[in-house]
Amino acid sequence: MISQLQQASIALLKQLIQTPSFSKEEEHTATLIAKFLSERGIPYKQKLNNIWAYNKHYDTSKPTLLLNSHHDTVKPNPGYTLDPFKAIQQNDKLFGLGSNDAGGCLVALLACFLYYYEQPDLAYNICFAASAEEEISGRNGLELIIPELGPLDFAIVGEPTEMNLAIAEKGLIVIDCVAHGKAGHAAREEGENAIYKAMEDISWFKSYQFPKVSELFGPIKMSVTIIQAGSQHNVVPATCEFTVDIRVTDAYSNEEVVEIIKSHVKSEIKPRSVRLKPSSIDKAHPIVQSGLNLGKITYGSPTTSDQAVLDIPSLKCGPGYSGRSHMADEYIYISEIEKGIEDYIALLKPLMKKAE
Repeated sequence: MISQLQQASIALLKQLIQTPSFSKEEEHTATLIAKFLSERGIPYKQKLNNIWAYNKHYDTSKPTLLLNSHHDTVKPNPGYTLDPFKAIQQNDKLFGLGSNDAGGCLVALLACFLYYYEQPDLAYNICFAASAEEEISGRNGLELIIPELGPLDFAIVGEPTEMNLAIAEKGLIVIDCVAHGKAGHAAREEGENAIYKAMEDISWFKSYQFPKVSELFGPIKMSVTIIQAGSQHNVVPATCEFTVDIRVTDAYSNEEVVEIIKSHVKSEIKPRSVRLKPSSIDKAHPIVQSGLNLGKITYGSPTTSDQAVLDIPSLKCGPGYSGRSHMADEYIYISEIEKGIEDYIALLKPLMKKAE
């Protein structure tokens, strides 16, 4: 059965690669996933470009595991030498946009879902969700359907981790800052230069260290990434706008980080969102222990994923290598997908033993 699942999964991935699915434009890959489930007699639900399904013997009295990955992609890197929408297999390598991030994870999780789909008396229900808009942290992706999935107890989020266990993930806050001064003529002692005021705050962002440090991630990282001010050379600017990228750890909530920043800087602070939270799962959780027993390693992930919108313990794990994501001529190894399917199934086995 596992061999058949592997073959079907790789065939589906090739179809997904050949079907453009930029964020917000995933309707055609949603159709492919829906068709794949329908052909196997599996009822599914759909909202916008999100597809989800439950195991055959779903029981409301049991806890539920969410298996989630995304089917949207970024736009192809300009350095591509191969057709990003052509699934090109060269020996063990499968090239194509979204092959590594996160098509391989998606089809491997789907295969795992199919493996357990008809089994009765599982200790957990399983909900499989193929989500949209992950690459842009969009509101019409996983976040949109969470209220409709029913109670969830923990999740495996499919992202390329070489099948190791990312037991925590940094959150993300982007804040837009405005330093206010007063316009004046540059040749005279007039005005208050907003650039100089911004420089004071930027210096704070560069040097400030939050007192609490995460055991997994170390300190919170803040980076000023955009700045804009001035209209002409002889006018002292009244405003200076700059943007800060903040990678938040499990040491603070996003709201706490924003309040600390506001208490230290003079610029006007406008967070774009505080919804992309840091996430984690206890090392003692049975799913983590199962992975450790399989020889997997644990680590903290600096990148964000759909974990950021989940309020339940979650583990990031999947076939592929994160360093290939968004690169030109993206690829994944066929053997990585095959092993990923086997590992996902093995990872769940100790948890899915018949309920007592």
